[in-house]
Amino acid sequence: MESNRKNEIIVGVLFILAATTAITGLALYQPVLNDAGYIVKGPANETRVIWGAFCELILAFSVIGITIMMYPILNKENESIAMGYVCFRLLEATIIIIGIISLLSVVTLNQEFAKAADPNVISFLTAGKLLVTVHNWTFLFGPNLALGPSTLMMSYLLYKSKLVPRFIYVLGLAGGPLIIVCAVLVMFGILPQISLWSVLLAIPVFAFEMTLAV
Repeated sequence: MESNRKNEIIVGVLFILAATTAITGLALYQPVLNDAGYIVKGPANETRVIWGAFCELILAFSVIGITIMMYPILNKENESIAMGYVCFRLLEATIIIIGIISLLSVVTLNQEFAKAADPNVISFLTAGKLLVTVHNWTFLFGPNLALGPSTLMMSYLLYKSKLVPRFIYVLGLAGGPLIIVCAVLVMFGILPQISLWSVLLAIPVFAFEMTLAV
C-alpha cells in the first residue's frame, strides 16, 4: 500500500509539472513565435527562449514519467489498450522534443546571423519562419492530436478499474474526443490554433488531468 501511495503521488506531481511547464514554455516562447523578424533583431530574448525550451523538455520527460508509472496500473485492465496508451504518450513526447529542437535551431540561426559578415537577410528570415512553422505543427500534433487518444484510452481503463471517482473518467472520456476534434478543425483551417474555441475544447482534458492529479 505504501508503494502504491508513492506511485500515486509521483503521478500527481508529474501531471501538475507537465501542465505548469507547458503553459510556462509557451509563454516564454512568445518573442520567437510572434515576431517574424526575430532572427535579425539580436540576442535580447535568447535566454528567455532557451528557458522555454527547458520547460518543454521537462514537459516531455514528465509525459514519459507518467506513462511509465501508469502502465502497470492500466495493464491490469486491458493489455492492448494500455500499450496503445503508452504508444500515444511516447509519440506525444517525441513530437514535443521535435518542437523544442526547431525553436532552439531558430536561436542558433540568430547567433549565426549576428556573426555573419554579410548575411542574406531573406534567407535567414525564411529559414526562421520555416522552423517556427514546424514548432506550430508539433504544438498541434503533440499536445492535441496525440494527447486525445491517450486520454480516451486512460479514461476508459480507469472506468473499467473503478480506481477514481466517476466524474474524473467522464471528463477524460469527453475531453479526449473534443481535443481530437479541436486539432482536426485547426489542421483544416476552420479554427485558429490559439482561439477561444480551441481553449474551450481543451478545458475538459485539462480538468481531467488536474483532478486526476489531485
